[in-house]
Amino acid sequence: MKRLLSVLILSSLAFAQPAVNIKTPMSPPEWALLQRELLKSSSLACERFAGKYVDERGYLLHTIRWGTLDGPDDAIETFYNWTLLHALGGSDSLLHLFKKAQEGHWKQYGALRTKLTPLAENGAYYKEFITMSDWFHTAEGMRAFLLQGLSDPNNSHYRQRMKRFAGMYMNEDPEAPNYDPVNKVIKSIWNGSKGPMLRKATTYDWVGDPVPGSFHLLHNRAGRSKLLDMAAYYPKMLAHCDEYLDSVGDNFLNLASTILGLNAYMLTREDKYRDWVLEYVNAWKQRAEEAGGNVPSNVGLNGKIGGEYNGQWWKGTYGWNFTIFDGEIEQIAHRNYFHHATWPGFANALLLSGDQSYVNVLRRQMDNIYAQKKVENGSTLLPQMYGDPRGYKHNGPPSWYHFTPNLHTDRLTEIYLWSQDREDLERIPTQGWIGYLEGKEPDYPVRALRADLATVRRKAEQIRNDPTTADTRLADYLLDFNPAVTNALTNLTLGGYFASGRIWVLHSRFRYFDPVERRAGLPADTGALVEKLSADSATLTLANLNPVEPRTIVVQAGGYGEHRFDSATVDGKSTQIAGPALTVHLEPGAGSRIEFKMTRYANRPTFAFPWDRGWYPGN
Repeated sequence: MKRLLSVLILSSLAFAQPAVNIKTPMSPPEWALLQRELLKSSSLACERFAGKYVDERGYLLHTIRWGTLDGPDDAIETFYNWTLLHALGGSDSLLHLFKKAQEGHWKQYGALRTKLTPLAENGAYYKEFITMSDWFHTAEGMRAFLLQGLSDPNNSHYRQRMKRFAGMYMNEDPEAPNYDPVNKVIKSIWNGSKGPMLRKATTYDWVGDPVPGSFHLLHNRAGRSKLLDMAAYYPKMLAHCDEYLDSVGDNFLNLASTILGLNAYMLTREDKYRDWVLEYVNAWKQRAEEAGGNVPSNVGLNGKIGGEYNGQWWKGTYGWNFTIFDGEIEQIAHRNYFHHATWPGFANALLLSGDQSYVNVLRRQMDNIYAQKKVENGSTLLPQMYGDPRGYKHNGPPSWYHFTPNLHTDRLTEIYLWSQDREDLERIPTQGWIGYLEGKEPDYPVRALRADLATVRRKAEQIRNDPTTADTRLADYLLDFNPAVTNALTNLTLGGYFASGRIWVLHSRFRYFDPVERRAGLPADTGALVEKLSADSATLTLANLNPVEPRTIVVQAGGYGEHRFDSATVDGKSTQIAGPALTVHLEPGAGSRIEFKMTRYANRPTFAFPWDRGWYPGN
């Protein structure tokens, strides 16, 4: 029966979209064998992780508490890339286990009660969304959920939740008036299902109540190696956030909230979500222009840059001037988070519009920083901060300061991959994956996949040998135990990239679907290797490792079908496509290189599987 169903599915796809047949025998490439092993072993290790650390209710086995240091966002962030691993071709158990953990997480932290802050006095979540937090932490906790749509776009609960969450930033929920549509601001750095915080925050809002017992407090340098009594250490935790109190007004971290509108649009195709994202990002685009190409870190309730600080656009919590004394580590700390949400926000607008002017904003920001570079002892140093900092010798107007060797290579790489402008490539090292794409490191795929397999082995050993118990673990303890490994697979199979492991939106040149199993990801026994990328082309090799059975892959142009294949050339034969997908039939043991001509950002992005969206030019 299943075989008959598969035949019917493949027949319908053949009528619906272009297809190519690959019959050329190919000896199993080492990179393809390693990809299959990594998908299998990483999936299995996640099952072992869940078996040890997640109970039958879906609760993570740890001690719960409110706070940004080790609170609800860290607990669910433990699973941050499980949905991505499934969408790459990992086991179906990954999706099941994540959904169990997500449902359990909402219930587990819904039972939390705080006394020192009103934010969680009736639970950390309301309507299944964080009551109030900043978008650096909110987005960390939502990473796996935000990518669930890659594998689960027809899940009615997922769709309803994403629409509800997006509506909290579009004034569709009267209990969450986060957005001012007149001045186009999200009213506070603290926002969520109970609306914006229009007062100064307290250290208790950031840190939460202490809980009895001794724990591995990872925000302390000695915290992993030994247990620390929380009652004794709690004043230090509060001191960590002594200067995190300014809240009112918009903050560049809020640009991350546009992911909700993007996802709601990709699930529903309702233009109101797209319109809101572009409206909000366009407001920030204008603000960056007013600040000389710098994305301001605060905007007043009146919509003016620096509006809460007498026009000083560089002020604000986590802003350009956020040089503080951290009482926990008892030293000055520089915590400018300008890129954490700015890059995702403007990239979301690019996905929805295809307009490269959004990338121009990010490029100009980096131009401003690079214009200040210094060279000392042969090393290039860039300023990480801007303003009038305490603790620095300062005379005259605000200026750039805190020069370090951090060259923001990850963010420059994103700019290049989104623009495909060769001048942007000149700013980043052509080594590793980028070097491989440039033809300089042909052994990189095998090296990277072997390194990731070694990581899985290490994580699995950590899990087996972990001596801790739930009453000594807080929410952040298990983050480093997560055995889902996805970076090399994302680079090599999809032509996608995540800066510093941040996974919120999948920007990639390809994605794959299994039309027989009706799911996202590489079908069993298949491997894919992206070999070259340019502005209007991409080269991909596909291989079927099974010497007995054929395999069929639907190849999509872009993570969300946002690109268009114009043609595909296999073994000298060209097939015209003019659409977002191509069906590839691989005979047993067959494989070949496919050279695609493509137009990037030609289509509106969607979570829908190819067989659900239909196939026609421009869809």
